[in-house]
Amino acid sequence: MSYVKWVVSAAILAAAQLAVAQGQTTANVTHEPGKATVSGMHKVTATIDKIDADTRTVTLKRHDGKLVEVQLGPEVRNFDQLKVGDVVNMTYKEALTLSLKKGGGGETSMQETPSMERAASGAKPGGTVGREVKVTANVVAVNQKTKTVTLQGPEGGKMDLKVEDPEQLANVQVGDQVEAVYTEAFAVSVKPAQHK
Repeated sequence: MSYVKWVVSAAILAAAQLAVAQGQTTANVTHEPGKATVSGMHKVTATIDKIDADTRTVTLKRHDGKLVEVQLGPEVRNFDQLKVGDVVNMTYKEALTLSLKKGGGGETSMQETPSMERAASGAKPGGTVGREVKVTANVVAVNQKTKTVTLQGPEGGKMDLKVEDPEQLANVQVGDQVEAVYTEAFAVSVKPAQHK
């Protein structure tokens, strides 16, 4: 696994630990003929309660009072800038867009593109990590009775996709292709503690 993919995976895992915290969650669904998008965002704010510089572990106090330990690897710049009382803002976004490609004929494929942006040297730690996964699959079956479309991906695996909208389902035929684009991003920013 490449370094960037490892960093993205580690950040997403850290986001999962914090996602169970109380925070602000929004979700949105849009659709038009042959296309549908589902997106969501979760924001969490926590305060640094304790810092263990030897192990690079930061204990965060969530809004609900629970403590969560997060170990920050060497890829996190400016660890020494963190202070107890600093406010950590985290935002996790994800989206899935499905687009119908009438007539198909193209190659099935899967492509994953990681992304990473780190804080500048000397600034509070922070940044954004994410990835985009793009899959093109063939429609190999359409079942009007069960409202499912069976897709076959680039490695031969099959999956059934439930399509509740009758107009969307009526538009899909064997031989078409579906392009799925999944994106996720985890952003962290740190604000200095408010001194009284």
